[in-house]
Amino acid sequence: MKAKSIVILSVLFVSFIVFTSAKTAQENQIFKGVYDGHEDYGYNFVGVDKDGEEYTMTFQKIDDELLKAFDLKSETLVGSKFSVTYTTLKKMVKDEDGYEDEEETNTIMALKKL
Repeated sequence: MKAKSIVILSVLFVSFIVFTSAKTAQENQIFKGVYDGHEDYGYNFVGVDKDGEEYTMTFQKIDDELLKAFDLKSETLVGSKFSVTYTTLKKMVKDEDGYEDEEETNTIMALKKL
């Protein structure tokens, strides 16, 4: 009985560690903005916040099928307005000094030209 309790506690402890350090994805979100082009680090869209200020939203990943339908790597769609459905994946990473930092990856799930 004691060995069984130790095994159960061990499994629960490992599950807790895995759960707390796992990557977390948010639900789909929608962003509306004007396509500003592709860089090595991602696809940039310019939006306007509630105060009327422009800001850039960068998406690091996109599904290959979406990229075939919307050639974001060319200049032809620069200046076009889009509704972008995306998810954000957050994970903790350690830098070269051993400090933890939260890293976000925005992935385009759907595009709709407005």
